Amino acid sequence: MERGNHTVTEFILLGFTSDPGMQLVLFVLFLAMYFMTEVGNTSLMVLICNDARLHTPMYFFIGNLSFLDLWLSSVYTPKILVTCIAKDKSISFAGCAAQFFFSAGLGYTECYLLAAMAYDRYVAISKPLLYAQAMPMKLCAFLVAACYLGGFTNSSIITKKTFSFDFCKDNVIDDFFCDLLPLANLACGRKEGTQALMYFLLTSNVITPLALILASYLFIIATILKIRSAQGRLKAFSTCSSHLASVTLYYGSILYIYARPGSIYSRDNLVSIFYTVVFPMLNPVIYSLRNKDVKQALHKLIHKSS
Repeated sequence: MERGNHTVTEFILLGFTSDPGMQLVLFVLFLAMYFMTEVGNTSLMVLICNDARLHTPMYFFIGNLSFLDLWLSSVYTPKILVTCIAKDKSISFAGCAAQFFFSAGLGYTECYLLAAMAYDRYVAISKPLLYAQAMPMKLCAFLVAACYLGGFTNSSIITKKTFSFDFCKDNVIDDFFCDLLPLANLACGRKEGTQALMYFLLTSNVITPLALILASYLFIIATILKIRSAQGRLKAFSTCSSHLASVTLYYGSILYIYARPGSIYSRDNLVSIFYTVVFPMLNPVIYSLRNKDVKQALHKLIHKSS
């Protein structure tokens, strides 16, 4: 990767606050959230792997979502913890590029995976008796592999473009991690190029998967409306509620950060915390709180361990 300005060897992450007392509070808070994220997602993956009843396409996708959240949180949180307690808040140029690459790759992959999960829910509702035949594991594995390929291919392109900027202003990032918007504000003479890069990012990695999700849910709604009994409609809708909650929370926060007017010039760090740290922690709760199969698998594992 060629740098625009070879004199930039590191960046300074300002984080959230310079108050020592508040930094300690934030350190404890983020450490607790990181612990819950790792335990929650790891536990969900273990349950899915160990219980034969969870060896279905839906749980295959949920397991991969937990895997993504496990690593997505690990890209951000350790550096946040260091920034909270360490006097040296610097990150090397290569370290910043690596964090940018993996956070973008994992994040874009999650966007595509949520779209694949929407298609899975459509098949499950429209063809309940032929679900296993319509969604064989080979197709599920292919969809997941395509999500990773698309996510990290786009991440490679965007990382190369971003870190070829001329960082001629300074090296202080008013944020807690290396992202396109704060890095673009340090670049000189690249506002139009940055805007085009953001449009590419949003169109290929956010808008397109979201359009596929909305299309899937239009077909899902049309199928549910054909069900005669109210109980049947409610049961069909409940199979999508967890996924719908994930899509709303994840895409809502991303669109607010990157698609709102003037987003290239200003950034809401509180909202960005949501999709980088809080969302990976919530996903295991979303997919297990109202899920009888997961609860039964957990009780079975606890009883077996006892």
